[in-house]
Amino acid sequence: MRNYAFLEAYEKIISIPTISALDESMDMSNEPLIGWLGNAFADLGFSISIHKVPHARNKYNLLAQIGSGEGGLLLAGHSDTVPFDEGRWQSDPFTLKQKDHRLYGLGTCDMKGFFAFVLEAIKTVPLAKLHKPLYILATADEETSMAGARFFAQQQLIKPDMAIIGEPTELRPIGKHKGHMGQSLQITGKAGHSSDPDKGVNAIEIMYAAIERLLALRDHLAKQYRDDSFSVPQATLNLGHIHGGDGENRICGHCKLNFDVRCVPGLTDDDAIKLIDEALAPLKLQYPQRIDVQLMYPTSPAFSCQNQHAIIELAESLTGFAVQNANYATEAPFINQLGCDTLVLGPGSINQAHQPDEFISLDYVEPTVTLLRNMIKHVCFETAK
Repeated sequence: MRNYAFLEAYEKIISIPTISALDESMDMSNEPLIGWLGNAFADLGFSISIHKVPHARNKYNLLAQIGSGEGGLLLAGHSDTVPFDEGRWQSDPFTLKQKDHRLYGLGTCDMKGFFAFVLEAIKTVPLAKLHKPLYILATADEETSMAGARFFAQQQLIKPDMAIIGEPTELRPIGKHKGHMGQSLQITGKAGHSSDPDKGVNAIEIMYAAIERLLALRDHLAKQYRDDSFSVPQATLNLGHIHGGDGENRICGHCKLNFDVRCVPGLTDDDAIKLIDEALAPLKLQYPQRIDVQLMYPTSPAFSCQNQHAIIELAESLTGFAVQNANYATEAPFINQLGCDTLVLGPGSINQAHQPDEFISLDYVEPTVTLLRNMIKHVCFETAK
């Protein structure tokens, strides 16, 4: 039976590339890391199940379980990372570097390094005496489609009482976050020579009218869909990328706009899509067959902790921090679908996520390991009846 030292486990986890990208040429399978994690947890007595994720490029989820019965605790995280800008890193992203009391490497903070904290935490837990089960989940493709978490929610393999997603929150519990969806608006015009505009249909002009309606919708969302517990309280709509035409002396035949919407709890993804369709409906009548709106990828809904088992109060007492909210999206709404209390709570700062020379401070080691052990003690031992 192998018992990995903390830095040894961290080094191995970072050394296995698991980049997720929409671009197939950059996308990588996470199978080698899932296999390593499976062996590491199996050596500690966990039963291991590995599931291939549908609608993904050779990606896998890992579920490790020890103990039996109802309820219990789930410690979850994603096994993938974003791509990296090679020229902007001062060291090899896949070689763990320790410097200035920090660990540098791709995924050290966001967030596959979390599994090294979990392995360290359970070393001194009497796992053979658990009163409720302890689960470890490693998902795939969080950084792109969240396909792994979506699939796990559909499977409904377990029903824990509580779940912790170890994203970097500076060990401050996150009980709500906004959703995220990307939409692509495409206008098909009719190209022609700019000397005779009436012989064409200028897609940029139609896009101008569409943007006017989207900005009006943005203002409507800001007024009607708010949650003042967020630092940015309103649902947001952002115009992110636009391209149209191929020359100043040509009537633009095609124009494309990508935009995103971040829903607050209380605004469902379906309702947001309906509002977008309603905003553009008059233009679609005016320009039939010329306006098309499509989701760029599956939506990620807003999240709000159910708190049926008082996980918020527990996390606040163990961390010393009041529950907070976040404007970014995580896998929490999908884990929530298991029917458990879910919080986002983990070591490191979100400010380091997706950055060159990503790092996590070693100051997080002791408090994170202690927090995880206390969570296991409370949920899997003390609450047993």
